[in-house]
Amino acid sequence: MSVEQESVVQQPVGLRRSLRFWDLILYGIILIQPTAPMPSYGVISTVARGHVVTAILLAMVAMLFTSISYGRMARIYPHGGSAFLYVGKQIHPSLGYLTGWCLIMDYVLNPLICTIWCSRAAINFVPEIPYIVYVIAFAVLFTTLNCNGVETSAKINAVMAAALGVVIVLVVVAALRYVLGLHSYPSGFFTLPFYDRSTYSSSGLLRGTSIAVLTYIGFDGISTLTDEAMEPKRNVPRAIVGTCIVTGILASIEVYLAQLAWPHGGSFPDIDTAYVFISGKIGGPALFAIVNAALLLATIGSGMASQLGAARIMLAMGQDGALPRSFFGVVHPKNRIPRNNVLLIGGICLVGALCMSYQLGTELLNFGALLAFMGVNAAALLQAWQEGKLRLWLVQLFALGGFATCGLLWWNLGPLAKMVGTTWALFGVALWVIRRRQTHLPDAEA
Repeated sequence: MSVEQESVVQQPVGLRRSLRFWDLILYGIILIQPTAPMPSYGVISTVARGHVVTAILLAMVAMLFTSISYGRMARIYPHGGSAFLYVGKQIHPSLGYLTGWCLIMDYVLNPLICTIWCSRAAINFVPEIPYIVYVIAFAVLFTTLNCNGVETSAKINAVMAAALGVVIVLVVVAALRYVLGLHSYPSGFFTLPFYDRSTYSSSGLLRGTSIAVLTYIGFDGISTLTDEAMEPKRNVPRAIVGTCIVTGILASIEVYLAQLAWPHGGSFPDIDTAYVFISGKIGGPALFAIVNAALLLATIGSGMASQLGAARIMLAMGQDGALPRSFFGVVHPKNRIPRNNVLLIGGICLVGALCMSYQLGTELLNFGALLAFMGVNAAALLQAWQEGKLRLWLVQLFALGGFATCGLLWWNLGPLAKMVGTTWALFGVALWVIRRRQTHLPDAEA
């Protein structure tokens, strides 16, 4: 081999930096899904007493503060892109572990609530089949496909996002035709979605906002593209913030028109699929079927992906020794997937979907997410103070605002969600203590 050929072989191959600012924004929207507020619309409407659009906007404020902190930490640690890394590196490894443990709950709960929602949506098509049959069918579907190594590609995700974009356009056009076709409008008709004195409750709005955070979950995934982004230190933070803004505006339009078409929310035939019934009201049986089918397919894809993602997180913790390696750290030799973890999560989805409501599932998911967001904001606050003291006061103010707003929303989650979530967190702490004692045991014996 010549010297020139050897230099070519030894030269490391890196990822191509080809993603521009708007490419990152598009990726973030695909991660979140443009129809993000539709599945949880009924739950938010019931809890917030009809103030869905206000809850979405308030959640956007909290997520904007947090996205600024995420952007800053992504610039400081460009190859991480995870809340537990930021917290562990900037504050303390033990708090980083606890953050990661809470995020594990999020990953496991995502396919669980997808199983619940898919089952409810399927009932809209064939109500004669019992709910339990649908739960079993979807839990088995997700698990079987993931056990056989079936993954959705980026191209399929992009096509799905485009199809959901078309569905949103159909819904918006139908809603505008419906609203503009009304013969009369009560006093304050167009402002009631923002504030209705007869139904307003500050506690209800804050709890609804804590659930509305689910609309924005996934924006932090942009930080994983740092190595493929052009001008990453500039574009990645801007894209994280921009994705939150675009998602908030799009979601606000979707829920605002829904509230105009179905005012005084809460009396839905089915709370979990309320947006589907609103679509039927404004567009007839055809739009009902289109929206129900589109959201069903999107949720199936999300459920499969999140189940496999949770299995991989457990695999990493198993190989690291945080979980029993003999079960969680094993990769199936044929399909090259963590099969034990996939089967375990499938069982959790099956049992959880039969014992848990969609609302409790979303609140539990946000329990972990909000704690992780608080951790990222605290890490950004500490990093800015260490770097510039009061010179970086604006960065510290944003981080403090993110910590405070996320803390307020976390506090307003349902009592049962906080109790179950706290139990999970304490179990993680106990596991961490046991692991540390086992790690230091040989030293003690020596």
